[in-house]
Amino acid sequence: PHGGHCWGHVSSIDLVHWRHHPPALTPTPDSPEVGIFSGNCFVNKKGEATMLYHGVNAGNCIATSSDKDLNIWKKLPNNPIIPNPPPGSPYASWDPHGWLENDTYYAIFGGTRPAIFKANELDKWEYVGDLFAHGIQGVDINEDVSCPDLFKLGNKHVLVCISHRLGCRYYVGEWKNEQFYPEFHEKMSWVDNAFFAPETLEDNRGRRILWTWIFDGLKDETLKARGWSGTMSLPRLLWSGEDNTLRMCPIEELSILRYNPRRLDNFTIKADSELCMKDIYGNSFELNIEMIPNSADQFGVKVFCSPDGEEQTVIFYDSTDKKIKIDTTNSGLGEGPKSIEGGPFELRSDEPLNLHIFVDRSVVEVFANNRQAVMRRVYPTRKDSQNVLLFSYGGDTKVKFIEAWDMTPSNPY
Repeated sequence: PHGGHCWGHVSSIDLVHWRHHPPALTPTPDSPEVGIFSGNCFVNKKGEATMLYHGVNAGNCIATSSDKDLNIWKKLPNNPIIPNPPPGSPYASWDPHGWLENDTYYAIFGGTRPAIFKANELDKWEYVGDLFAHGIQGVDINEDVSCPDLFKLGNKHVLVCISHRLGCRYYVGEWKNEQFYPEFHEKMSWVDNAFFAPETLEDNRGRRILWTWIFDGLKDETLKARGWSGTMSLPRLLWSGEDNTLRMCPIEELSILRYNPRRLDNFTIKADSELCMKDIYGNSFELNIEMIPNSADQFGVKVFCSPDGEEQTVIFYDSTDKKIKIDTTNSGLGEGPKSIEGGPFELRSDEPLNLHIFVDRSVVEVFANNRQAVMRRVYPTRKDSQNVLLFSYGGDTKVKFIEAWDMTPSNPY
């Protein structure tokens, strides 16, 4: 029946506080789809906002809007623009991403064999061929590409996407001759696929900003009982490093949520010890820490700590594995992911570690030296799991500074 998944609609002037609009796209009895899945929005030749989306049980579809608030959308009468093809076809009409290049519309159609389509008019599309010009080491060329988003960053093109198995990931390469030539591939979720479904935009300042969907990691019956599911990640600013890999940090606008600032400077954590931050605690705060290791094997910060250590979420640099990690093995006594997430990250010789950490009730996001980021969902069960501790194992660690702010809610709920 009609009435399944739809596209919500929110708007913001600061990327922090959001206004809810009526749903933008919904399945209706007079449209071919029974649900609205992933896609993107771009501006067409007439200057109209154009949504290219997957219509469930139909294929990829288009809707346009010339309404200044984007509240009114018109679906193309000939949707789907490309119906779901029969088995054995060289493409799937799945998870599209479209754009206007010169006078030609292009679109990526996702799937295990992602494809390129093009058109001169929005209702007349033709198959071009495979998206990828060749494979690349470290990932199968037939790895599922869903929620694709292709954009120019620096002097390269970046393709962010998911596979349903791996979660969020990205390629760096070149878009030319109507194909993508990948040169590098990296994951953005490692132990599981909980960092999912990326979307980016370029704002009016020319910044490339990324969001993702963060999985809950809870049982279905728990989600149904609480009546809601799904959380968006913090918006991340993306740019290209000298090595053409992604650099990332939280957007500067998040600082408007700060209050109750605290700071400590220049102290040392002795080897194999922990230090409780007496004035820093809670379940909704931002930390900025710079640490200089001596010979420590592991060092970092613990959040959501109970006084006896029964519950704790551990954020640290592992110098042996050369990863930035979040250990949620003991984050809660009940449900929630119990694992160690770890993103590849190596400190250079004499390079300090900068950890920019956002703790927001069940979400922990960590940014390391603007070169890597890791995320976890956590569900502490004890009311006294509020403490923050710094630690150093295997050697001393100097803390150049630690800054902390409480965070005010960005919405009234």
